Amino acid sequence: MNFACHSKFTHCPGLLHEMLRSAKTGNSKSTWKVLIMDRLTVKIMSYSCKMADITQEGVSLVEDIYKRRQPLPSMDAIYFIQPTKENVIMFLSDMSGKSPLYKKAFVFFSSPISRELVSHIKKDSSVLTRIGALREMNLEYFAIDSQGFITDNERALEELFVDEEDSRKGDACLNVMASRIATVFASLREFPFVRYRAAKSLDVTTMTTFRDLIPTKLAARIWDCLIQYKQKTEHFPQTETCELLILDRSIDQIAPIIHEWTYDAMCHDLLNMEGNKYVHEVLSKAGGPPEKKDVLLEEHDPVWLELRHAHIADASERLHEKMTNFVSKNKAAKIQHGSRDGGELSTRDLQQMVQALPQYSEQIDKISLHVEIAGKINKIIRESGLRELGQLEQDLVFGDAGMTDVINFFTTKEDATRENKLRLLMILAAIYPEKFEGEEGHNIMKVVRLPQDDMNAVNNMRLLAGASETKKSSTGAFSLKFDIHKKKRAARKDRTCAEETTWQLSRFYPMIEELIDKLNKGELSKDEYPCMNDPSPTFHGTSQSTPMHQAPAPHSMRSRRTPTWARPRNSDDGYSSDSVLRHASSDFKKMGQRIFVFIVGGATRSELRVCHKLTSKLQREVILGSSSLDDPPHFITKLKLLTANELSLDDLQI
Repeated sequence: MNFACHSKFTHCPGLLHEMLRSAKTGNSKSTWKVLIMDRLTVKIMSYSCKMADITQEGVSLVEDIYKRRQPLPSMDAIYFIQPTKENVIMFLSDMSGKSPLYKKAFVFFSSPISRELVSHIKKDSSVLTRIGALREMNLEYFAIDSQGFITDNERALEELFVDEEDSRKGDACLNVMASRIATVFASLREFPFVRYRAAKSLDVTTMTTFRDLIPTKLAARIWDCLIQYKQKTEHFPQTETCELLILDRSIDQIAPIIHEWTYDAMCHDLLNMEGNKYVHEVLSKAGGPPEKKDVLLEEHDPVWLELRHAHIADASERLHEKMTNFVSKNKAAKIQHGSRDGGELSTRDLQQMVQALPQYSEQIDKISLHVEIAGKINKIIRESGLRELGQLEQDLVFGDAGMTDVINFFTTKEDATRENKLRLLMILAAIYPEKFEGEEGHNIMKVVRLPQDDMNAVNNMRLLAGASETKKSSTGAFSLKFDIHKKKRAARKDRTCAEETTWQLSRFYPMIEELIDKLNKGELSKDEYPCMNDPSPTFHGTSQSTPMHQAPAPHSMRSRRTPTWARPRNSDDGYSSDSVLRHASSDFKKMGQRIFVFIVGGATRSELRVCHKLTSKLQREVILGSSSLDDPPHFITKLKLLTANELSLDDLQI
């Protein structure tokens, strides 16, 4: 089985460790085991574990349940599978009769199994004696970050926001999403207050569409799943322990498109990376041409962990400081650097240093890698005139630029790339949707000269607007208009503090920052964001161990925090030796209740960054969940598909 790690997560969550260790009983401690998975669970495992972690737990072979397998009657098998009829039939066929494939089976289901299927297993007496464990793991989410997960519904936009609504397909998508989200709370033993963005209807003549009801429908389905867990699962909380806010992509159409200027976002936006994999060129030891090496930008890399949420200019400065500090403090490096009269150290210089000073290779390697990446990003920014475009994007969002400024950009910057023109136009369409109707819309298209394929993405922005926004735009008013004295329209209130304005182009913030802030203060409108639990008015933070309105203790944004959300509170799991958890601080133990935010239709790296930032600011761990994590090019491709009925994501190389 092709098993690759896609994860930023540097350790297996405790539940996976527990499962892999399950067969280590009695005299079988030294024996090797087989791990059998299906298409979904192999993906869950690869997001959370490295192959080395699995081998360390005594697994010598990873198999696909649907493929013909060699009998290994002297070995135990761990099954990590979905509780489907097909999987149960395959499992029974493996373990029944006189010649089972394996000695003993330890079976773990990724979500709750039906009574019918349990009865089906119990009917086969030859299998029962060979079962070492039969448990529900409640693990159908994918860890993408120490504070983020996805449900891997890559087609959510296509199935839920499409022009010609298909409620059957949409309902099926929401059902899968809800059951996967519910497993997050079941595995963490958390019972949330479930709040959601309500559908907005202006008046009785406004018809509510399926799209308007997405958060409402999802909240109801999650609630049903949670009640089942509450009634049937041992140790599941009986009272609320955290908060969940369910949103969809319509709450912020700009965040997935605008250029985000942090190191992490720029890497994924500008470098054509495949997931978290970056192809790094290193000098050949034999003196030949440079060799290509795959590197994963993940949380086990301390330089990445420190710089990922920093502005690209700040990240570049800090990297320069790291290089010069290393050279100035290390005599051998100084000699190797030679008489450059304090000149700049290039990536090549650093790589030559690695070869000359092998004892420092790991340290220099990491810096060298990030110097190369930051150098590439800065070159793209310079060559594509991204600073000027970025300034216009932000001015547009904050109401300091308008239609005229954008038209002026298009007429004077004809060398702007097709993608950058498209993204600017999409931001314009999110703020001035009425400008893209009728004759005025045709005139804009003539000026921009983008192909129809791109214009589909612009026109499909309307599908992400709620019913109320669509209706308002046609009457000339607009829901995002904050300053009535400004002739230009603003899609954000300016709320940057002095610390955040140090770097140019850092004014923009995703809307979820404002919503989480309000949720934390108990100021989120109960009409616009009702609660499924229908709690008393005092539920906002009054029973918390950390008072909501108390100023948090000073906390360095650069400190290395512990990724603990993917394990239950107070758990004491033996994590792998390279785990960030070895450097654990007690930060999260002192915090109040967790806040979970789930966005249907794809989340952005800026939204993930905000969750990290607010965790420190609010002293509450903020976890972001979504159907997928989308970088701008990927999101735009999905948006084009909303009206391209003959295409699907499978047809496109993204």
